[in-house]
Amino acid sequence: MWIKKLTDGVLELDTPIGSRYVQPNLMQRVYLMWTFRNFLSLPQQVLRPWEHRLVDRLRSENRFVSLSGAGANERPVIGKIERRAPVQEEILPLRKPPVRQEIPSPNPAVAEQSGEVASA
Repeated sequence: MWIKKLTDGVLELDTPIGSRYVQPNLMQRVYLMWTFRNFLSLPQQVLRPWEHRLVDRLRSENRFVSLSGAGANERPVIGKIERRAPVQEEILPLRKPPVRQEIPSPNPAVAEQSGEVASA
């Protein structure tokens, strides 16, 4: 299977209109096989910068191929790059610190009276 991917493998790109397939050259297939060595598909956000550039270059060169029709099952897919929508962070309102209730200070006159009672 590795030899088949190395000679004829295509890369599947997840697009808003569905899956599209691009035909990389031999060196690009080697890099992609290393990238997908442990995975069948990867989200685009986890790719390294040079992998992003490689995928962008493949898209810009319009190296798209059709896998419909006769011989479609003969071309192995090296891997799939998923295009996920970025996660929206939920912004929570700032919480106000709890209000501290102050214990009223005892009246000095009351403190003196309680002191007199204690000493008596």
